[in-house]
Amino acid sequence: MVKSSTAEVEERAVAVIGLACRLPGADNPDQFWEVLRDGLDATSETPADRYDVDALYSPHPAPGTIGARRAGYVSGMAEFDAEFFGISPGEAAELDPQQRLLLMSTWEALEDAGQRPEALAGTRTGVFVGAARSDFVEEQYRRGLSTVSANAFHNYRSLLAARLSHAFDLRGPSIVVDTACSSSLTAVHSAVMSLRAGETRLAIAAGVNLLLRPDEGVLMTQAGTLSRDGRVRFGDADAEGFAPSDAVGVVVLKPLRQAIADGDRVRAVIAGSAIGNDGYTSDSVLTPSLQGQVDVLRWAYEDAGVSPADVDFVEAHGSGSPTLDPLEITALGQVLGEGRPADRPALIGSVKTNIGHAEAAGGVAGLIKAVLALEHGQVPPSLNVTRLNPHVAWDRLPLAIPTRLQELPSAGRALVAGVSGQGSSALNAHVVLRQGETVTARNADPRRPGSDDEVCLLALSARSGAALQDLVRSYIHYLSPGGVGAELALRDICYSAATRRQHHPYRLAVMAGSHQDMVRALGDPARPVEPEIASLPLAAVAEQYRRGHEVRWERVFGPDHLYVPLPTYPWQSRRYWPGERVVEAAEPGADLATTVLREHARTASADYSDNSLLADMGIDSLARVRIILRLASDHGYEVEAEELARLRTVGDFRNWLHVLEAQAA
Repeated sequence: MVKSSTAEVEERAVAVIGLACRLPGADNPDQFWEVLRDGLDATSETPADRYDVDALYSPHPAPGTIGARRAGYVSGMAEFDAEFFGISPGEAAELDPQQRLLLMSTWEALEDAGQRPEALAGTRTGVFVGAARSDFVEEQYRRGLSTVSANAFHNYRSLLAARLSHAFDLRGPSIVVDTACSSSLTAVHSAVMSLRAGETRLAIAAGVNLLLRPDEGVLMTQAGTLSRDGRVRFGDADAEGFAPSDAVGVVVLKPLRQAIADGDRVRAVIAGSAIGNDGYTSDSVLTPSLQGQVDVLRWAYEDAGVSPADVDFVEAHGSGSPTLDPLEITALGQVLGEGRPADRPALIGSVKTNIGHAEAAGGVAGLIKAVLALEHGQVPPSLNVTRLNPHVAWDRLPLAIPTRLQELPSAGRALVAGVSGQGSSALNAHVVLRQGETVTARNADPRRPGSDDEVCLLALSARSGAALQDLVRSYIHYLSPGGVGAELALRDICYSAATRRQHHPYRLAVMAGSHQDMVRALGDPARPVEPEIASLPLAAVAEQYRRGHEVRWERVFGPDHLYVPLPTYPWQSRRYWPGERVVEAAEPGADLATTVLREHARTASADYSDNSLLADMGIDSLARVRIILRLASDHGYEVEAEELARLRTVGDFRNWLHVLEAQAA
């Protein structure tokens, strides 16, 4: 029974305005859709930089062994643009890659949402992160207590959300959620509740999971719950268990009414959600309950004001367990089957068949899949299904698992999807989505009148010259035939780049009246501008921007512009890992002080002087600890922390090091 009125639902609805992800086989949502659409298996052999699978693997579940060689892994796990976030190379190498990837993915999600981080600074924006692993810091403890340093403080799981709040100066709630495999979907639900309560006006909900050690795999091998070939077989008769996976997923959420008023891109709408524990309805804490799942499904659809019979598809939790999947499928059939026409079964699938089970981040991966499916009006195939699980009463349940890309039929209304998450904590979560306005209003007439003859100003910027060059190349591809921007109005592209992107020190501004001319201008920005264009008032704005001055963009762009998707920031990433030193490039013949400062100061640059304050360069207490360890390991210098703390300027530091070098000689 639907309890919420249409007016109540619309008032409480939340828009998904931005997405970003790092998943096996995909570094962004577009690549992820290709994996899903094409039915690709993105799992792979365990790489050597995770753990020595050859030493641990056994086809038989002997103590201390792991029963699978395969899982889901993201590429470039150790890659990070430390300079962009003002993090020194020494700190970056000791920072949990979960935090690093979350930082970059959150920036990408905010760009996708058209939300400038500088405009969010100081606001009550909330951060909700689902996470259950602390592999990086626990691996450090495993190497021996003598290796533990103060750097470990930065890597506690509780700081995953705090890192984002600190980096972007977000003042709202900052919470890490751990309900096991329902963590990230519970984080989404918590974000929705915060927005509805008016506690926040914008929320970032995320999930992160990186497999850096084999411990859980060994445990699941002993429990008999690990898939031996590292593949998930949701709903299949041969399903044998869990196949773990990396994942980073971020969604940006805003109240729907506010998103529409602000001209945001509404990629999907969260109409409702619910979470609930099984309580005492199951035999044990670790045993899922049919009643608990049914309850949460009913609550979610009541909250959304949606009849379960109208649900077009569900992204199931779908872990591939031979015992748990039938329970989940039965619960879905009981709830979605009420009043459903026999000739319109609800489609159910699991992203885990493509990428593996991302554990705490699995829910947000499923949510992103559902958003993409609604945008494309298609349900991707669920893989590894050859014979349906005989323990499910398929003939009595109005459900079907798609094994090929399937078009969703038009029902004269927005399509509806559900996303489920279940944790070994017995915490169930379900989110109800419907199609966003991007499917209809925004795509109805992308090449609007005036888009091909109005001279427009494209303003691009980056944190370095190399990044700006990469960004220019991205825009050339974007604007050229076949690129995403080729089908969008040039005036909207330029408006979005100027008003919905943060502006950095390295800048470029070009003007043109068509996509083709803009590509030419980007390819040769030094080419003289035609006199008729150079004489426009816009030329003065372009020069003002190039010189680094603030521009009042609302005066440059009039009304009736749309925010459209743009290329994302081109990261200048390098590999950072403990024990692998990455020293920033220094001038030839640089002394030890210059080298050490470049490695450990957050804001060290070529223009600092002997009078520069160490504190202003980011040499804090933890940086001093790293410097002490560096000097001890590389040069044998024994330094007291108090001795280093007394130094105030670069000149003091340089003179102090000269004394140490002289004493050692």
